[in-house]
Amino acid sequence: MAGDRYKWIALSNTTLGVLMATLDASIVIISLPAIFRGIGLDPLAPGNISYLLWMILGYLLVQAVLVVALGRLGDMFGRVRLYNLGFAIFSVASLALSVDPFTKSGGALWLIGWRFVQAFGGAMLTANSAAILTDAFPASQRGMALGVNQVTALAGQFLGLVAGGLLAVIDWRAVFWVSVPFGVLGTIWSYRSLREVGTPKRARVDWAGNLTFVAGTTAILAAITYGIQPYGGKPTGWGNPMVLGGLGAGILALVIFCVVETKVAEPMLDLRLMRIRSFMAGNLATLLTSISRGGLQFMLIIWLQGIWLPLRGYDFEDTPLWAGIYILPLTVGFLIAGPLSGHLSDRYGSRAFATGGLMITALSFVGLVLLPVRFDYPPFALLLLACGIGMGMFSAPNTSSIMSSVPPGRRGVASGMRATFQNSGSALSIGVFFSLMVAGLSGTLPGALASGLESHGVPASAAAHVAGLPPVSTLFAAFLGDNPIGHLLSSTGVLSTLPAHDVAVLTGKQFFPELISGPFHHGLVTVFISAAVMATIAAAASALRGGRYTYTEQAPSEHKEARI
Repeated sequence: MAGDRYKWIALSNTTLGVLMATLDASIVIISLPAIFRGIGLDPLAPGNISYLLWMILGYLLVQAVLVVALGRLGDMFGRVRLYNLGFAIFSVASLALSVDPFTKSGGALWLIGWRFVQAFGGAMLTANSAAILTDAFPASQRGMALGVNQVTALAGQFLGLVAGGLLAVIDWRAVFWVSVPFGVLGTIWSYRSLREVGTPKRARVDWAGNLTFVAGTTAILAAITYGIQPYGGKPTGWGNPMVLGGLGAGILALVIFCVVETKVAEPMLDLRLMRIRSFMAGNLATLLTSISRGGLQFMLIIWLQGIWLPLRGYDFEDTPLWAGIYILPLTVGFLIAGPLSGHLSDRYGSRAFATGGLMITALSFVGLVLLPVRFDYPPFALLLLACGIGMGMFSAPNTSSIMSSVPPGRRGVASGMRATFQNSGSALSIGVFFSLMVAGLSGTLPGALASGLESHGVPASAAAHVAGLPPVSTLFAAFLGDNPIGHLLSSTGVLSTLPAHDVAVLTGKQFFPELISGPFHHGLVTVFISAAVMATIAAAASALRGGRYTYTEQAPSEHKEARI
């Protein structure tokens, strides 16, 4: 076990690393309007929605695909070595993003490409940070250390929303500049201060396993990305042969991967770890919780930016920043409950805290369903605080339980598997919940939109054209803090023919929010009920993890657990 001073160095450095990696996953969400304005590209034009989606999902996809392989490589060649290299790659990519030399589609492709590289560096950080901490801290303090680390990572997802809003006001490039000094500092600090505590175990690279896993997960997540987009006159693309083919090919590749991993002597992913009850239950709970948390994040942004804030008098272009500020109680809940529950789980075990936290989370989702669309802020803030507390209570004890249940030589791959479940859940949540929301809107929004436009002088043909556009365009307009009606009508030329009063009403702060509030609430109920069900199932899985277990060194070949 590492010395007393070193463990705190490891905690502070890895916490900075995962904060940067997760903060950059979300920092572009709020700042996307400024970024696309900066490169001169309309992200909501029919041919450009792919750029928008890949800016959001590309980072998550790379992290979900690569963390297992990078965790395994950490076991083989040194967790600190991979972690340090990840910090360096992350810093270089952040600098490249901030100096995008192109505009329009070329500028978008530059950003997407370097976001992939940045995510590769971030995956090295997240894949090995938990393993480095598990090596450095004794079992009696492991929950506290992982609690600080993991809750900081989760908080980074929401702090990125606020940071993106603040920095985008200054300059869109500042969204990427901010990561450069912290990345350089972290890189120098990690190379100078971190050391290998675990013993790397050299092994053959499982090329067949790596290739089939990367191919399978990439195909599935890419298919989900295109499944969100309209296809063939339908609001979503789930009937697109390319999407169906991608899903089928991805599932087939993962089946082949599972077969390969049972045959090779030194597999990338040790499926035997799934025989450990606390490891399997913890990862299942991680996946379901990550899906529900991702759905919460995106739905809250759309709810606040598209409806609640404009009805409160905020300009559409200001709503991204204020949406990030108004959901801060969620982050506060993480920061309160995470380290505390991690510390207490060191003494009393993980199951009660993780399971109880998920039940609180599920109840908070139900509470959000019961709120009216035009809610008063105090009860909304209390529900977000409760949700953050519940997720914080779950995250640290669950991570400690997962990492403590595996052999020391497998902590890198275990950390990578945990991160894969978490990152895959975030990517899946976008496809799942956007599809649910679009399905909810497609039945009611077109009629409401057509009648509302006609009532203010828009010709029936133009109103029908706008109402017939895919609901995903309206959702993304609200998501980006754009004026949806102004954007939808701008291409028709109708606004220049209408009386000034009607133009002011149509493009004002009240028309669109009041028009969409009914259809949106119908979709919102579907989304949050689904999230509550997932959180409840995750709580059941968490409860089945058993009592306090840790891996015993006496029988490593059998991956046995021992009660402590």
